[in-house]
Amino acid sequence: MTITRDGGLDGLKLASAYAGTTPMIGELIFRFSDIVATMSDGGIEIKYYEPGALVPALEIFDAVSSGSVDMGYATPGFWAGKVPALQLFAAVPFGPASAEYMAWMYFGGGQEIYDDLYAKNNIKGLPCGLFPPEASGWFREEINTPDDLKGLKMRFFGLGAKVMEKLGVSTQLIAGGDIFPALELGTIDATEYSMPVIDLNQGFYQVAKHYYFPGWHQPSSIFELLVNAEKWNALSARQKVIVETVCGDNYRAGLGMSEAAQAKVLVELKAKGVVFHR
Repeated sequence: MTITRDGGLDGLKLASAYAGTTPMIGELIFRFSDIVATMSDGGIEIKYYEPGALVPALEIFDAVSSGSVDMGYATPGFWAGKVPALQLFAAVPFGPASAEYMAWMYFGGGQEIYDDLYAKNNIKGLPCGLFPPEASGWFREEINTPDDLKGLKMRFFGLGAKVMEKLGVSTQLIAGGDIFPALELGTIDATEYSMPVIDLNQGFYQVAKHYYFPGWHQPSSIFELLVNAEKWNALSARQKVIVETVCGDNYRAGLGMSEAAQAKVLVELKAKGVVFHR
């Protein structure tokens, strides 16, 4: 069997929370699929579907749990309304950098807790990508004191949103493809999303010129592959090891490629009139 990116008639259907054109994240999804196909000699076919093609991005959890889709690619931070504890496996404000996060996940008991949380929901979850610190947000006006945050409406992710709410910010979680229209229309006043290389692609600089660092809310960010439990159990022991191994290798690739891509993009953003703040 072969990997297809446009949805054919056979194979495992993967609903993505991220567009295939998203820098870094899209690359990780297709990298994972391509290597799995190679290692399995074509025995595992994964068909990628764009956000919304099968289900909306923030409904992937339920779709995988019920079996209406076979697999999903997202981040645990999207499922705060389903299993609040899963946010700890996405990013922790002021929390661990990549090496410490990996140590906890693989050798400190994190994986066992993660597995248990998903097993209760008929899902096999696999950490399948890791990013370094993100930026902390795009704002129309400069932020000089915590009081400047009060009353702002802002797209914010995961546990970091709890911090912002304590500072008087009204937060909401919006899927990536819906952020720019909300910012442009004034539905939100500010947003955070990802790293410079991904944020540039989103076009936020066209509306908000003040860009803040570092991403205290996401010093490391974990992405994941979700597999319906019945589909996972139907795989052979060898096939399971292949999927687990490639997801582990996606950790390395995600961390390396995302760190390498930022410097050039910062120069480009500066040329577009973006003002950087620490």
